[in-house]
Amino acid sequence: QVQPVESGGGSVQAGGSLRLSCVVSGYRYTGPCMAWFRQAPGKEREVVATIYTPHDRTSYAESVKGRFTIARDSARNLLYLQMNSLTSEDTATYYCAARGSGGYCYNQEIYAVWGQGTQVTVYS
Repeated sequence: QVQPVESGGGSVQAGGSLRLSCVVSGYRYTGPCMAWFRQAPGKEREVVATIYTPHDRTSYAESVKGRFTIARDSARNLLYLQMNSLTSEDTATYYCAARGSGGYCYNQEIYAVWGQGTQVTVYS
């Protein structure tokens, strides 16, 4: 099983932006659901944004709506997360998930492959 690889994390001042990337290689089909999740210290992993690839239909957690954008490049098996207007509440390890099927895209149980995560730290 090939693990997705995330990149683009780092430290950024509050109000700044970061763009996360995830390459999902080794699969002809990476959907129908792909998603970004995050886990902050001491908290459970939560969904951030999802994309239902047959229609490229996106959805977002309420806490990131209007600030984050999920997108994909199907030709290159890439998944992106553009994060703007970052706050300290966005500090977490961000995980890419792919090959989600058999349920709602926001349900982390449906995903077959996960990346190792990339750290995002937002400081004041």
